[in-house]
Amino acid sequence: MKKSLAGHFLIASQYLGDANFNRAVILLLQHSEEGAFGLVLNRPTNYIVSEECDDLPDEFDDIDSLIHYGGPVEGPLMALHTLSKYAEHTVLPGVHFAASRENLLGVLQHVIRPHQFFSGYSGWAPTQLESELEEGAWFTHRASRKHIFADSESDLWKRVAQAVGEEAVLQQLNIKQVPSDPSLN
Repeated sequence: MKKSLAGHFLIASQYLGDANFNRAVILLLQHSEEGAFGLVLNRPTNYIVSEECDDLPDEFDDIDSLIHYGGPVEGPLMALHTLSKYAEHTVLPGVHFAASRENLLGVLQHVIRPHQFFSGYSGWAPTQLESELEEGAWFTHRASRKHIFADSESDLWKRVAQAVGEEAVLQQLNIKQVPSDPSLN
């Protein structure tokens, strides 16, 4: 393994044949020689946390947070959020992960957003992700908080894929900085 891609996006290429990941943007939370683990960011469901979690205390009955499809592997309810007090893992500065009941309740009790809840996750066995990357199934890009917590109705895949393309062009042309309005050159 070259270097860890934890804290990066995986952006599904058009050549990825798995329907679970068509136009998916995945935030990699862990990536090591033991495998990789991430959450699909752009698959909101119609399920709401308060309606799907029967064991929530009564004060959480009106929570309207959507649950996102995190991937095809079954898993517990999980969250990405900005509250370090309730973090089990820091993904990148200001972005935290939680899966324990105590931390999820802590996130829910704060009406301050951004946060996203997930059911299921995306996982790769050792060397599996590296093989898929070599085959061209995924593009990678450093993750950013603004994209992680983007409005789920927007086309995150298109915006992140465009950022990857722009970065590749700048590297190819050896351009260090692009002016905010190139027409002024």
